[in-house]
Amino acid sequence: MVKMKSKREILKNIALFANWSEEELGKLVDLADERTYGRDEVILQQDEPGDALYVILGGRVKVVLYGEDGKEVILSTLRDGDFFGEMALLDGGPRSASVVALEESRLVRLRRRPFLDFLRAHPDMALKILEELSQRLRLADGKIGSLALLDVYGRVAGALRELARTEGVQAGRNVVIERRPTQQELAAMVGTSRETVSRVLNDFARSGFLTLDGKRLILHDEFVEALA
Repeated sequence: MVKMKSKREILKNIALFANWSEEELGKLVDLADERTYGRDEVILQQDEPGDALYVILGGRVKVVLYGEDGKEVILSTLRDGDFFGEMALLDGGPRSASVVALEESRLVRLRRRPFLDFLRAHPDMALKILEELSQRLRLADGKIGSLALLDVYGRVAGALRELARTEGVQAGRNVVIERRPTQQELAAMVGTSRETVSRVLNDFARSGFLTLDGKRLILHDEFVEALA
């Protein structure tokens, strides 16, 4: 039987904690508790009070906003090694978005007060979180700009570019996304309908830019180069 890695072993391989000593990691693990969420289970609810940072040990989650009409907009998908909840953790404000498990997910939760004590003692950790926040703000600005300025083909192409960057595996000159989002999830990412996404993907496939292979998505070399 394969031995499951400990929280300390997993956290040590996450960029956010990579430079921590064994002693520091041990203290962090002592302060953290582990939680498991099933597929489609809500982890965080938009506008609820926030008092914890979460690190994904295994699985995938989506960060979403819901409009008054219930329409879902997916801001990002996160996986092993990613973290979320840092904004509310730092300012004590309400959650800015909801987080929902896309599959069974194993998380470590770090409560606000003890974690802030850690930040005061480890300013390099605070800088890493600020760097991550800056990158996420840039991605959010790009998403807002694309929703406002690009047609649906451009928005879908942009979403595929982000998937290629975060989940793609190089296969010769092509890029393979092993677990492509559903058409409904992709529609929520780009602000359109599932039917429109289906049409765009089929048009891209007919043009030879990509191949839909079961749950896999293969982006062909000319499409990858165009997105670069």
